[in-house]
Amino acid sequence: MTLDISTVFESAATAYMLIDRDLRYVWVNRAYCEVTGRSPEQLLGRSVPEVFPAQGEAEAMLHASFERVFRNGRTDHLPLIPYPIADADGEVEHRYWSATHTPIPGGDGRVQYLLQNTHDVTDLYMRAHRGEPDQEQLAERGKEGEMLLRAESVAQQNLELGMAARFFETVFDQAPSFIAIVSEPDHIFRLANRAYMQIVGVDRHLIGRPVREALPEVVEQGFMELLDQVWHSGEPLTMRDVQAYLEDDEGRRKEVFVDFVYQPLFGPNGRTIGILIQGHDVTAQHRAVTELRNAEERFRTLAQNMPAHVWTARPDGMLDWVSDPIHAYAGTSDGQLLGEDWGRIVHPDDLAQVVPIWESSIARGETYETEFRLRRADGSWRWFLVRAVPVRDPEGRIAQWIGTNTDIEDRKATEATLAELNATLEERVENRNRALEEVNATLRQSQKMEAIGNLAGGVAHDFNNLLQAITGSLQLAQRELGPDAPAARRIGQAMGAVERGATLATQLLAFGRRQPLEPRAVDLGRMLDELTPILRSAVGEGVRIETRLAPGLWNTLVDAANLENALLNLVVNARDAMQGQGRLTIELGNTEIDAGTARAMTDVVPGEYVRLSVKDDGSGMEPEVIEKIFEPFFTTKPEGKGTGLGMAMVYGFVKQSGGHVTIDSAPGRGTTVRVYLPRSLRAAAPAPQRSAGPVLGGRETVLLVEDDFDVRQVAAEMLEDLGYAVITAEDADAGLGVIESDRDFDLLLTDVVMPGRLTSREMAERAQALRPGLPVLFASGYSRDAIVHDGRLDDGIQLLPKPYRRETLARRLRELLDRPAGSERAAVPSKAPQTPAPAPAGAPALAPTPTLPAPSEGIGGLRVVVCEDDTFIRLDLVEMLMAAGAEVREAATGAQALALLEAAPADRLLIDVGLPDRSGLEVARDAVARQPDLSVIFATGRDTVPGAENLPQARVLTKPFGQEALLRAVGLA
Repeated sequence: MTLDISTVFESAATAYMLIDRDLRYVWVNRAYCEVTGRSPEQLLGRSVPEVFPAQGEAEAMLHASFERVFRNGRTDHLPLIPYPIADADGEVEHRYWSATHTPIPGGDGRVQYLLQNTHDVTDLYMRAHRGEPDQEQLAERGKEGEMLLRAESVAQQNLELGMAARFFETVFDQAPSFIAIVSEPDHIFRLANRAYMQIVGVDRHLIGRPVREALPEVVEQGFMELLDQVWHSGEPLTMRDVQAYLEDDEGRRKEVFVDFVYQPLFGPNGRTIGILIQGHDVTAQHRAVTELRNAEERFRTLAQNMPAHVWTARPDGMLDWVSDPIHAYAGTSDGQLLGEDWGRIVHPDDLAQVVPIWESSIARGETYETEFRLRRADGSWRWFLVRAVPVRDPEGRIAQWIGTNTDIEDRKATEATLAELNATLEERVENRNRALEEVNATLRQSQKMEAIGNLAGGVAHDFNNLLQAITGSLQLAQRELGPDAPAARRIGQAMGAVERGATLATQLLAFGRRQPLEPRAVDLGRMLDELTPILRSAVGEGVRIETRLAPGLWNTLVDAANLENALLNLVVNARDAMQGQGRLTIELGNTEIDAGTARAMTDVVPGEYVRLSVKDDGSGMEPEVIEKIFEPFFTTKPEGKGTGLGMAMVYGFVKQSGGHVTIDSAPGRGTTVRVYLPRSLRAAAPAPQRSAGPVLGGRETVLLVEDDFDVRQVAAEMLEDLGYAVITAEDADAGLGVIESDRDFDLLLTDVVMPGRLTSREMAERAQALRPGLPVLFASGYSRDAIVHDGRLDDGIQLLPKPYRRETLARRLRELLDRPAGSERAAVPSKAPQTPAPAPAGAPALAPTPTLPAPSEGIGGLRVVVCEDDTFIRLDLVEMLMAAGAEVREAATGAQALALLEAAPADRLLIDVGLPDRSGLEVARDAVARQPDLSVIFATGRDTVPGAENLPQARVLTKPFGQEALLRAVGLA
């Protein structure tokens, strides 16, 4: 048989209703609706207080019963409860009820619903209270009324007890400390207040469950043993700052620290019936104390390792701790210098001033700061800046002073130095202004000399062309006259004048640093030995020449013939200054010019030099004479006794050779001229031998390219007179037309500077490409930069200086035409090396050595990034590198250079040190970090770059430098 429970309850004569934990109606039976005068629709889904509101005793009794059932899970009875309800018309009616509340558990075991069975006992209650009943009436009412009266009394007592219990529960629940009560040997939870639940978890179900079951995570932490100990011993247990681990609803462990008491509870027989657990959560305090302890430890560690001294003091100013560095400095030990003992290491002269300042700061609670001397362990005294700040507690009272002693001995010394400098400021400014004026004067002189040199070079070019036409014409005319002809003597005189003019033009070119030089490695000691007889002859018997040569003399790269001429000029000038009587000393030695000295000398590159000194004991010179001594046509000799070009020629030649010249002279003290020539690492080379035999002509064909009509005509006649066939062309374009034609010729003789689309150099290169082995001879009175760079004749170039004589032309032609085919000296190189810069002092030498390749070798195809913010310098560097065959990209800032390297790798980074956005050293480091195999060349005015030693493939190229030095540095990097 199947039984429908809902039908049973629906048919029951007594009222039933079901509510949830929110006191909302879930179900009601027919009898409940009838007794309350409500329909199911008016009840279901609404809460009991909403449908039947009440106040005071009625509300308290009903809700207390609901709470007990939901909390304890046990049935609760209300024998009698007054509870008014409104009827259908809304009129409130006082009613009395008797109810039983039964818990209904859910799937998790917790009480989810409450089933109420209620009886309306209003009529019974009213009959029991009508008037004062006598014995007869009581008997008639029987036991029913007696029971109702007892129920009312019990209900009243329960209400009073419930109110008292709720009061104590409120106090218990709101207690600031956590409280719980366990009973029985298994320690079953009976009570737990809100503070306790906040520690263990508000959603935990504790009441009625043993500790092992309710809080399983504490079983292995020793708390069960403590509870057992208190249960069996009956002795209370107090513990502080105990660590415990609890789990939250998601199983995560949390650490807490508690102070607690296990207080045993005894029954009437004196036996333990439970344990009161009471205590405080001290987790925050524990962590604060731990953090304070850690902070103090960090402070001590920091203080012990600070370079400054650290100390602390009590609020009254008595020192209570000093750091180890103080003991190490003063030579004291732990326990010393505390209290007022610190005063014994303060300088006696300072102590009387320091103590009042310290006392004032303590009294006012303000920062303490002063300076005084402290005695070191070795007895010496050093100045210290002493500061202390007050540390205040939350109430604002000073709890401690923290102080430091900072060594300011160096600062005091600097202040003393500054005071001294301020006292001498005017004098130093005057000296500085004087030095700047000297530098400016030197710069003005250099600029003036450069301007005059440019003018002299231009004049010499046109003058040489004019002299060439005159020389050729005179020589051709001289050949047509007999030796006894009257005109022959006059032509000879004219030739002498032409030669003097040629010498004058050569001197002008030398001063203007425009003469073509043929430098080679020269041993100046050997050269001086060979030249000394000539010098003695030049000065005469009244002048005694002494030579002094330093051991281990370096070689220098110089044009030996021009150097001999320069030395002869210096010796002759010295003789004249001594009026043919006296002692002349010539010294040779090695020297190094560092960066500071080079800057003071102006236009000098730091590095290694060979120094040639010429010293006389003549009359000396005034400063205003020294200032003009190198200007062309300036002379101290009487009129008609000199051209004034000797010293100008010396100056121009030395500068063109990459050197420097100085004069030290004063009236009555004689004069010393010092010539500095760059050191060369090459072995000394022998002087080239020129033919001195008879003048011979030939039957070969010469292509003559010359833009000056008169010079072309005279040169052609001289060639024809020597027996050569001549093809002429008025410029390089016309010459190239002949070269590309099928006309045969055996040698190309060409001027250097000509108008037109092509240069003579380009024409010659094209000629040798089309006609391999073709000899080329350049004729020029001023070659500019076509075949001469930094004043030096490019390797492999054959030059015939204008004006030239018939004999010189004949010998040079035969030298070239009689050479074996393919001789490299007849070839025209396509790249032009430049003057090597002297090796910087203390830096890797970049001067050429016999085993090093030519400057342009190894450059072709190299990928170079040039980073230089000066536009003109950058353009020159790019042009020189591209001319040598390198693939060049340029940048004006460090950021641009890094962007170029990011876009494509490079083989070399040529970089200035001072850039507008960041230092070149930083850029180089970033570049090498991105491309470790990148070679870096620092182009700088200094001889070293501090920090560059950490870049393994870095070199220093000292400014200023020539093309040869640049190409060697890039090729060797």
